[in-house]
Amino acid sequence: MSDSKRKILVTGATGQIGGALVRLLAAESELRVVAAARDQGKATSLSVPVVMLDYDREETLAPALEGIDSIFMVTGYTVDMLKQSKAIVNAAKRAGVKHVVHLGAPGDDDTKVGHWGWHQFVERYIEWSGISFTHLRPEIFMQNLLGYGGAKADSKGIIRHYIGDARISWVDCDNVAAVAAVALKRPDIHAGKTYHLGYEARSHSEIAEILTQVLGQQFIAESRPPQEFLEQMLAAGADPAYMKCAYQNWIDYEARAIPGQDAVYGNFFDLTGRKPTTWAEFAKQHAEAFKY
Repeated sequence: MSDSKRKILVTGATGQIGGALVRLLAAESELRVVAAARDQGKATSLSVPVVMLDYDREETLAPALEGIDSIFMVTGYTVDMLKQSKAIVNAAKRAGVKHVVHLGAPGDDDTKVGHWGWHQFVERYIEWSGISFTHLRPEIFMQNLLGYGGAKADSKGIIRHYIGDARISWVDCDNVAAVAAVALKRPDIHAGKTYHLGYEARSHSEIAEILTQVLGQQFIAESRPPQEFLEQMLAAGADPAYMKCAYQNWIDYEARAIPGQDAVYGNFFDLTGRKPTTWAEFAKQHAEAFKY
């Protein structure tokens, strides 16, 4: 394999976005794609070279980054993302990495949503490092309705949520991966850019109506108290600091207290040459997962 090919490391390669991104980049003949995983066995199905990378073991960072030109940077949903991100950016700088595409969170720079702000601290640290960057700020993932926190949804047509009848902006994880692929393939064009990724604003009741029409089964949205979410996530062992931020986020969504929470953006076609996934299309694509 030619050494002239740019070598791209995809962290979070066993996740939904990372896995989709690996598949997209692997189809590009001018690139060499490497999947990074804490558990290498889980990444073997990706059919690309796999390296061990554990954010909590800094000694794994330098070997994983050796010879890497660009990285797709994902961190976990814990407050440790701050120190983990700092460590990998430092290691990337030492390794001579030229470009970082960072998967962040929604919101403008003045956001008051706690964990969204943490992602923006990471963005600023990447910028401070001097490495070329592209920041991705996706809205809420459509895939969250298929399962959240690693747990598969099994709702028998009941869509449980925590934001009343508020509308929020949504994006398909595959669309996020498509934009990440574009930014990694052409860092010369996308360097220094921040892309907000949200393409359809819907309330959960509207989504239930779409699922009912597309799938031919009755779906109903049921708004639950945010406290229930927090208690469930903490019982499952999720990071308390992060989940308390998410809990407050649900409260603020319902109160329409987050500026731009239902904003949609027109950049996807310009970036990828195709239209973003609609909720109706998403329902068809994931019909077997939704049906009961």
